[in-house]
Amino acid sequence: MARKARMADIFSHWYHLIENFQASAKEFYAAVEAALQRRQIPDLKTSRVDWREGGLLSAKREYLRIKRKELVFDISAAPFGTGFFFSWWLGELPSGFWALVSIIPFFGPLMELFLRRHTYYKADTALMFQESVRAAVNEVIDQMTSAKGIRALTDLEKKPILRELYRR
Repeated sequence: MARKARMADIFSHWYHLIENFQASAKEFYAAVEAALQRRQIPDLKTSRVDWREGGLLSAKREYLRIKRKELVFDISAAPFGTGFFFSWWLGELPSGFWALVSIIPFFGPLMELFLRRHTYYKADTALMFQESVRAAVNEVIDQMTSAKGIRALTDLEKKPILRELYRR
């Protein structure tokens, strides 16, 4: 059962539409979870979350959420016309004390700026997490497409779009 999602501060994104391909999003999510389990990533948690397609009364779409500490991946798989669309969003979702601090007007951002340091370790950990999940997603997409005789994605098609990871 999916739960209501909370938006993360996004710093990496990837998407691709595969023409003339259809699949089951639920089977894709289960296969990604299995691929991640084989990688034995520490502190990894998976769940399903619902994101609205638009406003308050719009339909919901289920995503696979992969979380490690404050880093979170939301992965989507859905039919689109005669094709199938895959995407993922990687961001940071403050928890605990920092989640409370982040909602304090004016002082919250100042406290985060001066007390919550971004370090090489945090950047490296985010990149390791991204590469591990990205590899699992690509592995599953390659298995699903090759099983149906569709060419594998190129390295360029698999490349994520990075935002602000190094400016933080």
